[in-house]
Amino acid sequence: MKPLRTTLTPEEMPKKWYNILPDLPEPIAPPLNPATKMPISPKDLEVIFPKALIAQEMSPDRYIDIPDEVLQAYMIANRPSPLQRAERLERLLKTPAKIYYKREDLSPGGSHKTNTSLAQAYYNMKEGVEKLTTETGAGQWGTALSLACNHFGLGCQVFMVRASYDQKPYRREMMRVYGADVHPSPSTITDFGNKMLAKDPKHPGSLGIAISEALEAAIKGGSNTKYSLGSVLNHVMMHQTIVGEETMLQFEKLDERPDYMIGCVGGGSNFAGFVFPFIGEQFKKKTDTQFIAVEPTVVPSLTKGKYEYDFGDTAGMTPLLLMYTLGHDFVPSPIHAGGLRYHGAAPTVSMLVKKKVIKPVSYQQKEVFDAAIMFARSEGLVPAPETNHAIKAAIDLALEAKKKNEKKIIAFNYSGHGLLDLAGYQNYLDGNMV
Repeated sequence: MKPLRTTLTPEEMPKKWYNILPDLPEPIAPPLNPATKMPISPKDLEVIFPKALIAQEMSPDRYIDIPDEVLQAYMIANRPSPLQRAERLERLLKTPAKIYYKREDLSPGGSHKTNTSLAQAYYNMKEGVEKLTTETGAGQWGTALSLACNHFGLGCQVFMVRASYDQKPYRREMMRVYGADVHPSPSTITDFGNKMLAKDPKHPGSLGIAISEALEAAIKGGSNTKYSLGSVLNHVMMHQTIVGEETMLQFEKLDERPDYMIGCVGGGSNFAGFVFPFIGEQFKKKTDTQFIAVEPTVVPSLTKGKYEYDFGDTAGMTPLLLMYTLGHDFVPSPIHAGGLRYHGAAPTVSMLVKKKVIKPVSYQQKEVFDAAIMFARSEGLVPAPETNHAIKAAIDLALEAKKKNEKKIIAFNYSGHGLLDLAGYQNYLDGNMV
């Protein structure tokens, strides 16, 4: 029997996170205080984040030790995850390329998000925090943080973008199973939510609005309440690098190196976690892999956004970040890939796009669902709508390799499953998707 999975033992699982900051082509631009527009100090951030995460956000160290308690929690979350060969998809496409995908759908939350939620909940718990607030788009991040807060004994309050709250009721209920309080955003329990609803009682919401509500709730919650972010900031990107570090070890076992690495991008965490360790190797001239970031055409932050300082939220409460952005008041269409409905992108990812280390591409909703159905019927797995974007890019590259008769190696991050997104698939299969 020919094995299609490359696995690691728990003993082989990486014990450190990779921090890309020391290896960037130039220093990352500092976040700016929203009031003074001057570089923010670590003290300013202590209102919403624990000190350990603030230190990681600005750390000059290339590697950060993963605490034993987090490593143990990672194993509960089914780390290390397998690297799987899409052999049936290859045969369907009649391509000489090899296609691999990293199985981040196997965590209890169903996505890569537990890699940072468990770490963030742990550090907050160690500093005496009792409750975390957050936003969520499609619900994967909210589910992951709810799971992590339950694991480490914290309360959890989630503001879920209203379009997804209505489209994905079972993700909402999964959060409640783990003990979280879940509110549709814009909500009636924050000042900013009420302000948005006064303008439009049927407002579909956005991640920027949900972030504003979660920040307001954290600040009003007092010293025992902090805010937790599922993407964009450097400490989040860093926690996700365990994905890429595992993938690197798995390709070493295969004695292969990927020609292309692909991930979908909303804020950028699953993409960064997958590719940053390989980009670090490329800076050392050890690989010539091409890195492809995929986003929806209706939320084209990287492909059509401006590279400038902007707020991470709609209300203008967050520090200003230098990033590709569509503007913090941008309200995207209510597509099924709710996790990609963000107006900006991580400063680290944005810089590497600016430096042409990363190539951004965009696709329309229907064509990524076309790719998802092809993948599901060949590989047997139903992917999340966000992951569909990476699958579409992988199929396109495999067909390009077929046309040129090139034996390329293509790898993408299978960032989450779509078993709680079947309403979107129903919409597609019934012919109602554009």
